Amino acid sequence: MANKKSEQIKEWIIVVMMLVMLAMVTLPLFDVKEDWMRWTYAAAAGITLIVRFTQRYDGNNLRIKRLYRMNIIAAVMFCVSAGLTFYHTGTDSIALLMAGAVLQIYATTVTGRLEAQEQNGKKQKKQNNI
Repeated sequence: MANKKSEQIKEWIIVVMMLVMLAMVTLPLFDVKEDWMRWTYAAAAGITLIVRFTQRYDGNNLRIKRLYRMNIIAAVMFCVSAGLTFYHTGTDSIALLMAGAVLQIYATTVTGRLEAQEQNGKKQKKQNNI
C-alpha cells in the first residue's frame, strides 16, 4: 500500500513540475523576462528527472519497461532544454521541450493503458483460479 501511495505522490510531483515548466515557458510570451525564470525552469526539469529515475516497474512486460525508459529520456530532454535556455537565445530549447513533451505524452498514455490491461489480466486469472 505504501508503494502505491509513494507512486501517486511521485506522479503529483511530476504534474506540478510540468505545470511550473509550462508557466516558465509561457511567461516570456507576455513580456515577462526575468533571470529567475530560467532557474525555476531548470529546477523543475531537474526534479522531474530525479523523480523519473526513482520510478520503477517491477513486472515482466518489456514494453512497459521501455516506456518507463522513454519517460526518463523525456526528462533528460527537459534538462537539456533548460541548459539551452542559459546558453542559446534561439528556439532550440522550446523545440527540445516540445519533443520531450510529445515523447512523454505518448509514453504515459500507453503505459497507463498497458498497466490497466495487465491488472485486468491478473484479476481474471484470480477469478478463474477460484
